Amino acid sequence: MKIIKFGGTSLGSAERMQKVAEIIKNENAIIVLSAISGTTNSLTEIVDHLYKNERSAVKEIIVELRKHYQNYIENLLQSKTQLEKAKELVNSHFNHIDSFTEDLFTMHEEKTILAQGELLSTAMFQLYLEEKGASSCLISALDFMRIDKDLEPDNFYIQHNLQRELSLCDCQLYITQGYICRNFFGEIDNLKRGGSDYTAALIGSAVKAEEIEIWTDIDGMHNNDPRVVEDTYSIQHLSYDEAAELAYFGAKILHPASIYPAQINNIPILLKNTLNPEQEGTRIEKEVGEREFTAVAAKDGITAINIKSGRMLLAYGFLRKIFDIFERYKTPIDAITTSEVAVSLTIDDNSNLAAIHEELRYLGEVSIHENLSIVCVVGHFSQEQKGSGNKVFDSLKEIPIRMVSYGGSQHNVSIVIETKYKKEAMIALNNGLFNQ
Repeated sequence: MKIIKFGGTSLGSAERMQKVAEIIKNENAIIVLSAISGTTNSLTEIVDHLYKNERSAVKEIIVELRKHYQNYIENLLQSKTQLEKAKELVNSHFNHIDSFTEDLFTMHEEKTILAQGELLSTAMFQLYLEEKGASSCLISALDFMRIDKDLEPDNFYIQHNLQRELSLCDCQLYITQGYICRNFFGEIDNLKRGGSDYTAALIGSAVKAEEIEIWTDIDGMHNNDPRVVEDTYSIQHLSYDEAAELAYFGAKILHPASIYPAQINNIPILLKNTLNPEQEGTRIEKEVGEREFTAVAAKDGITAINIKSGRMLLAYGFLRKIFDIFERYKTPIDAITTSEVAVSLTIDDNSNLAAIHEELRYLGEVSIHENLSIVCVVGHFSQEQKGSGNKVFDSLKEIPIRMVSYGGSQHNVSIVIETKYKKEAMIALNNGLFNQ
């Protein structure tokens, strides 16, 4: 069985949803759908207004969003019976959202509102498949997808309950939601933004799928960001390690958390374009052969923190004390370099920066630099290989470099620069590494 996930842009219009149905018509698969593009942003706006008690603004958004969905289903469905079902569905969901304007708003209700996009898209898609006579059934992710008290997937629970849901319906296509889940307390929750990819990977791991397909609006993973650099190309094959590095450091086509569940079960991941399904896309698997340079990706919103201390020299436990502070505030570190008297590291989550800064001051002199980007060069950089570093730094000879991290992985060289130089750096690397 395959797992096939379609993102919001793949469902962005009735015509695109119809095309998705055409793509999967001969498959035996679990289909994972995101919310229709734009919906989650609108629901997030509703939540923000509710927290501010701006009820009239909420009602305005609901009116516009309801109109959008009514127009969508009228273009999607031909059968009068199915269209009436769809209208009842849309009204039910938006009446439910509207009901939150009547009472005091809570965080639990926030997650319930954000879940409505996926619940709507999957129910509408199931109505369309029924109209077309497809062998399909709708199963709710809220009945099998759960995170534990540490906000990590409860894999045993997912596997056991998913198998139960699948056994209740004998059909060719199982339709379910990405992103949404329940938490340890049974409340509606989610896997955060990009979580639909993660849902697909977790389901694939649970059923030991033959393949996980991720359909978006781009022809697979590119060797550079096509939004920034011209003359990029789709990479036909990536290893799990290469894909993980690219996804983490900025390649938006794939959520980084979705690699590991597939990797540990050796399940290939195929990245395809809904708007151009004939294209081969990118296949991610265990072995793809060695190559010097594979791709470049960039991650914005980076903050560099430098801790300088004469006490660091030959001091046991200095790094541990630093890492303990970041662990307490649940703030991941992207890259790190050290010298005899200083440690430099980067983070992409500033939510606890002030508190972290205050604690680091007891360890030494602290300086913080914001508005940075990490440019990541991915390839295969073995210790015996000569000249790779020269090619990277020769390409960047006109770019001021703030920090370099290399050696933690044979697949990644990370370079920290000011964000204003990012485009120039990515173009320079594209010319220096791929267009010679």
